[in-house]
Amino acid sequence: MREAAGYNAREAAAVLGIDHTKISHMETARFGVSADRVRLLAHAYRCDDEAYVNALIDMATERGKGWWEEYRGVLPAGYLDVTELEDKATYLHSFQIAHIPGLAQTEDYARAVFNFGIRPSLYKEEIEARTAHRTQRVKILDRENPPEVTALIHEAALRMRFGGRDVARAQLEHLLGLSEHPQFTVRVVPFEADGFAGSGSAVLYAGGVVPQLDTVHLDSTHGPIFLYAEAQLGSYRSLLSAMEKRALAIKKSRDFIHEIMREM
Repeated sequence: MREAAGYNAREAAAVLGIDHTKISHMETARFGVSADRVRLLAHAYRCDDEAYVNALIDMATERGKGWWEEYRGVLPAGYLDVTELEDKATYLHSFQIAHIPGLAQTEDYARAVFNFGIRPSLYKEEIEARTAHRTQRVKILDRENPPEVTALIHEAALRMRFGGRDVARAQLEHLLGLSEHPQFTVRVVPFEADGFAGSGSAVLYAGGVVPQLDTVHLDSTHGPIFLYAEAQLGSYRSLLSAMEKRALAIKKSRDFIHEIMREM
């Protein structure tokens, strides 16, 4: 909102009568912001979109109240940012090429991923904390108005055996169970899909309560990357749309996963 209005951080800080260094902290949600300050900035930025302003106020005033706050100071901040993003989303569309989506991972599978994929190796306590946090993220499906979740999963991810054969089979069985949830859709992109042009990293598109709050999250070895610019969002909407066209239908996807389990 600030950049669209043509304000720099010093000019925004002058509106509130605060030091300009605090603006970046406010915008990255490192500390809460009062509703009055949000409205004051919105007025200065000439933003009259009440739904957008109210959504920003809700985000600012609710900060620090999520279940994931118990992990603050224990896990990297980026992990908690992803969890908060999922919690605030109205829908979640993802594409995975190497792993089962985090929301759908079992405890044993998640633990195996953390043991295998992070270098330098983590201490046991760190692995257990990350595993416990990850397996709780699925709780968003139990809330009053759960988001619509669409998980596009490449065949490669389904065949990866993190933790060994038994763990991998149990993970696929768990994924099939989740696919029966009315808000959780699983579709498989098989190896033979024509014209495959997927992203090299996992992609999560989180739909905000208003379009201005849509966010893309990308996994990377250096931590999560968040994208907000409309041009970037549009590119990933196109990517996910292309992957959906190449994915198997829902029932065929379930049958496909069953077949992979039989082959294990």
